[in-house]
Amino acid sequence: MERVGFGVLGPVTAERDGAAVPLKGPRHRAVLAVLLIARRRVVPVDRLVDDLWEDPPDGAVGAVRTFVAALRRALEPDRPPRTPPRLLVTEGPGYALRAVPGTVDAWRFEDALNGAGDQPPKRALELLDDALALWRGPAYADFAAEHWAQAERARLDELRLQAVERRADARLALGEAAAALPDLDAQAAEHPWREETWRLLALALYRSGRQADALAVLRRARTALADALGVDPGPRLRRLEADVLAQDPALEQPGAARSAAEVWARTAAAYDRSVAAGSRARLESSVGLLRSLAVTGGGGLEAARENRPAAVRAAEEADDPELAARVIGAYDVPAIWTRSDDPAQAREIVAAAERTLAALPEDGDGGGEGAGNGEEGGVGGQAAARCRLLATIGLEMRGIRSPRGPQAAREAEAIARRLDDPALLAFALNAVFMQSCTRAGGAERRDAIGAEAAALGARHALPTYEVFGRMVRMQARAGLGDFAAADAHAAAVDRLSLENELPLARVFTRWYRALRVAVSGRTADAETAYREAAADLDGSGMPGVEGGLLPLALLCLHLSRAHRGSPAAPEGAPESPEAGGGGPPESPVLAAVGRVSPDDGWGPYRPWVEPLLLLRAGEDDEARAALHALPDPAPDLLYEALCCLEAAAALELGDREALVKVRDRLLPARQEIAGAASGMVTVGPVARWLDAIAAAVADA
Repeated sequence: MERVGFGVLGPVTAERDGAAVPLKGPRHRAVLAVLLIARRRVVPVDRLVDDLWEDPPDGAVGAVRTFVAALRRALEPDRPPRTPPRLLVTEGPGYALRAVPGTVDAWRFEDALNGAGDQPPKRALELLDDALALWRGPAYADFAAEHWAQAERARLDELRLQAVERRADARLALGEAAAALPDLDAQAAEHPWREETWRLLALALYRSGRQADALAVLRRARTALADALGVDPGPRLRRLEADVLAQDPALEQPGAARSAAEVWARTAAAYDRSVAAGSRARLESSVGLLRSLAVTGGGGLEAARENRPAAVRAAEEADDPELAARVIGAYDVPAIWTRSDDPAQAREIVAAAERTLAALPEDGDGGGEGAGNGEEGGVGGQAAARCRLLATIGLEMRGIRSPRGPQAAREAEAIARRLDDPALLAFALNAVFMQSCTRAGGAERRDAIGAEAAALGARHALPTYEVFGRMVRMQARAGLGDFAAADAHAAAVDRLSLENELPLARVFTRWYRALRVAVSGRTADAETAYREAAADLDGSGMPGVEGGLLPLALLCLHLSRAHRGSPAAPEGAPESPEAGGGGPPESPVLAAVGRVSPDDGWGPYRPWVEPLLLLRAGEDDEARAALHALPDPAPDLLYEALCCLEAAAALELGDREALVKVRDRLLPARQEIAGAASGMVTVGPVARWLDAIAAAVADA
């Protein structure tokens, strides 16, 4: 199959199997550029007209169609007559360029830049060299004056500047300071407001034996920042200047990543030599390592989850309840999703925690010496141990309808507040959050939990809990329809996760941004965004999040659109087939169900989808039976969304009994957006569903 590639990192070009594609005039190129900027999304014809002409002439729409037809012939010259195009397609009100991933140089550049982030310096340098070699000039160079290209040109240029800095950083890590100088010197001259460029340039000079030049560069940076922005250098530049003046030996170390690896290897070897294989110290250290491993990414989280039960069993076998309490309670890894990744393992850990709680000495009133700092000896230490065990029970019983989970979380919170221990309180608040979905309408409460956790994390250097608190607030504000605040929390999560190397957090913000597109009503764009977010989730080590989430998100997306009175099919799609071949058209709700592939696995959400699938198949009696067999949804962040799926089936059937039951569940969440408090999916405002239920009940 022919491969068509596109270049935008310089003048806009196209090539087919390595040969240049003739693109005719400037407006043909402009149409192609606008479609490439849209990144496979549909661009309406009206927008193309506005972009191509400041004052559109008569016949502008026809001219755009002519340009598109010419581009199609150039891009797919061998396409048989009257066969639909595969690359430049018509969809709804406009056109989309369905470029294959990897065929646009800007996309390859971004992939390489992102891929370099988790690599050792040598591999990162290779990726960044390849990425920067793709640039042939300024991005979209032939459209520098066009308003529609400015935002994308600025975004790509910023990424290029970051790539230059990161390549220099990799060279410094490899001890190649002199090789980093030319690019940094040129970038500092061209972009004098970039503090990181100045810092790397000064450091490269210092490591090249040019201390005086390094100090001169730092003085130039101070002057440039004052002239360009009216500000003083930031803390990193000021610290570097002080270190250069003091000739700090730490500045001579080429490559923190390599040094860190060496330190790790030496420390691990020393630990193996010094600490006995079966010792309790080794067991407790192993749990600390698992805790650190769990926040490093999908593989680390999965490895931590696989090894944690063995550590718990080994601690119990030592016949020392206090040791077992420390081992079980040390795994205080913040969790944001209210459904367990491994329910069987969770039950095992809860059982071990309950046994250990019963075996611990009573802690009295939790007062006395050590109560304020959680010391392991004395009454305060016992109280802290009980708090950690109770918080563990609250966390591991997430998504389970049992009074024990909420009770344990409340007890943990009370002990942590009594001990005035910020880390304990943050852990306990995570458990309280996990038990906050026992009924609909908890977004306000979760927002308060998130605000306190984020404040604790920021105040007491607990970055994982600051990220956790911000993520909770992102979810909660979305559920309340306050998307401006949710956006701000999502941006903070992205920043904090990068600063503290917490990559899994960005999986959730990616899903949140797909939700934002869904809320905007751009159904086709939202479907694309959800599929891209699902690709990020694949391999994240979070099966409790991943299972069934993509098809559920797509179903909710189409149901939301259908339920607000719009056609169920996305823009430009053909009409839904008629039910039963020649019968009346499907209802918008059942047509929406048909928009989700029957091959998609529904995971744990299948029971709530089943009545709708049966209705679409014309099996009304079976659908009614499946509807009445539904249990109360699990107490998790998707509670309201699943209730709305139940309501959708009940509305289709006109089932008054089921409608009343769902209405009573949903009433406490009337002011919220169904599903949005998950930060991932939405079925629209709860009030809209309640109004539809009220009308149906009144008519029944």
